[in-house]
Amino acid sequence: MPGALASLSTAETVTLILAGVLVVLVALIGYRAWKFSRITPAERERRRRRALAAFGKMADATLVELRGEMLFYSYDVRGVEYTACQDIGPLKAMLPPELVAAAPVSVKYDPRNPANSIVLAEQWSGLRVGKPH
Repeated sequence: MPGALASLSTAETVTLILAGVLVVLVALIGYRAWKFSRITPAERERRRRRALAAFGKMADATLVELRGEMLFYSYDVRGVEYTACQDIGPLKAMLPPELVAAAPVSVKYDPRNPANSIVLAEQWSGLRVGKPH
């Protein structure tokens, strides 16, 4: 095979080298575009909260427990009781200090998947204590 490259003219050799460099550059650009287009889990959760706050149906719920950064609550949709929890770590500053378990709250849920729900989002709060919303 070493003789195959020797039999090519200088212009053909340069063309092959440039083609190889071009393939590597296109591959690197494609990889970077793919990597930067991926959504982080935190961003995916923020988008879920935003969509539920904007388009979710509202129901009454009961706060079951507040443990660390997890908010546990239960609610009924069409006779089915759901118990869910929400990680409120990024929203902890929105919690009123007087929040206690067994407090009534509102929940927004996806009518196509009622288990997908929130009590708190950046644009909406189902907490009924503290400031009016």
